[in-house]
Amino acid sequence: MKADVTFSAAFYARDPVAVARDLIGKQFTVEGVGGLIVETEAYSPDDPASHSYRGLKHANASMFGPPAHAYVYRSYGIHWCLNFVCLPGSAVLIRAIQPIFGVETMQDRRGSADLRNLCSGPGRLCTALAVDKSHDGRILTAAPFRLADAPAAVDIAVGRRIGITKGMDAPWRFGLAGSPFLSRRFD
Repeated sequence: MKADVTFSAAFYARDPVAVARDLIGKQFTVEGVGGLIVETEAYSPDDPASHSYRGLKHANASMFGPPAHAYVYRSYGIHWCLNFVCLPGSAVLIRAIQPIFGVETMQDRRGSADLRNLCSGPGRLCTALAVDKSHDGRILTAAPFRLADAPAAVDIAVGRRIGITKGMDAPWRFGLAGSPFLSRRFD
C-alpha cells in the first residue's frame, strides 16, 4: 500500500453516488488486511432501498452521524455488511474487494483458498476482514481502517444495484470493469 496516503473526512462528505464511484480501485484495509475496492453501491436518504429512508432508528444511527464513519449492519441475520457514511443518512456499501494484503489471514477467516470468491460479496468481505458490529460507528480515517489512492487509473462499470427489492433501477452500483473479483458481473 502506498505510504502516508489516506483520505480526510471531506472525501466522504459528499453525495454517496460520487463517493461510491470514487472508491473503485482505492486500496482499503482493516488492520492491514484487505485489497482494492472493486464494487460499491450508493444509498441516499430519499432512496426507498436505503436503511435511512424511514428515518433515524437505533439500528441505523451510524448512518445519521458524521461522514467518514462505518455503518455496519447484519443482513438477514446472517452476515455483516460494511458501509462508509457520506452525508447524513447516506452511505456506500462496500460489495467486493480484490484480496491483496493479508491473503492468508483472509483465507483462514473464510475457510477458503479461492481468491475469486474470498471477498466477492458484502458478507464474505466482512468475514475476510473480520468486520463486525464492533466496527459500527468507528471513524474511517484512523486505525483499524486505512484507505489509500488507487495504484493505477481504473475503468469503471456502472449498473443497477443488486439484492434489493426497492429502488432497483437506480444506476448506483459501480465496479472495476472486467474484474474477476466482483460479486456479480455487470450486464
